[in-house]
Amino acid sequence: MLDEVERWLAGRSWSAADRTLDQLVAAKRASGSTVSVVLPALDEEATVGAIVEVIRRELVEGVPLVDELVVIDSGSTDRTAEVAAKAGARVVHRDAILPRIPALPGKGEVLWRSLLVTTGDVVCFVDADLRDFSAQFVSGIVGPLLTDPGVQFVKAMYDRPLGDAPGQGGRVTELVARPLLNLHWPLLAGFVQPLGGEYAVRRSLLERLPFPVGYGVELGLLVDALHTVGLDALAQVDVGVRLHRHQDGQALGRMAAAIYRTAQLRLSRGHLVRPVLTQFERGESGFEPRTHAVDTEERPPMVEIEEYTRLSGREAG
Repeated sequence: MLDEVERWLAGRSWSAADRTLDQLVAAKRASGSTVSVVLPALDEEATVGAIVEVIRRELVEGVPLVDELVVIDSGSTDRTAEVAAKAGARVVHRDAILPRIPALPGKGEVLWRSLLVTTGDVVCFVDADLRDFSAQFVSGIVGPLLTDPGVQFVKAMYDRPLGDAPGQGGRVTELVARPLLNLHWPLLAGFVQPLGGEYAVRRSLLERLPFPVGYGVELGLLVDALHTVGLDALAQVDVGVRLHRHQDGQALGRMAAAIYRTAQLRLSRGHLVRPVLTQFERGESGFEPRTHAVDTEERPPMVEIEEYTRLSGREAG
């Protein structure tokens, strides 16, 4: 590990317990900052309600830390929207945001569009499939942004058990993302959970970053944030244990391909291979190939979108 990364780990890695809620509320009041929490959701009726309830009870009503709590429904066929609204979130459908640009499937698409329907100076993203959710997933990662003006991007770090096996979750992280980062962006080697879906960012940075529309969004944002604001503006906070629904091996393969493609785009935009992935499933005649397109689309920085600059009162460019 680079000496610079060791220094960063010592100075930019914290625990959620390092800052009390009272300290965060006081810092928020002193700075005049506002905080938006965004949950991207697709068919998450089993978990989204409990997450919203905890955030609303502890961080909206309990203490005035969160100003907006928004669930972006990306086309659910279950009761996700109804459950989230009943729990106290404002629910917005992905297709209702920026309708002049047809929506593409993918998590990154939803995160990108969320900037148009939120106003917080700090935007905190939380996945909607978490179980046994703790409010420190939010308070922990927004904390450094409220108390340290030099911090602009904060990732959550946590243990990720796989069933009863501690530390065995995050298979795509260990097999794909971590090797890529260590080999090509060694300054990011200190991030414990580079692909985790829980992170908080200053809007002033988020709006300047391109968003991969699919599974590569977390890696893309992290790499681009490094190049935009530098390592010392990035941080991570330990929030405990993350329990969530795990994907099967085929889905993980598609995630891995999208993440590799995102890295590839950032390494050499002029020398790209065909963006497809072939996987195999056993059928009546033996193993049958299934070919999937790999997410390649990226949305431009939000400051280049006319509707956003008009809403925020900024001049495009």
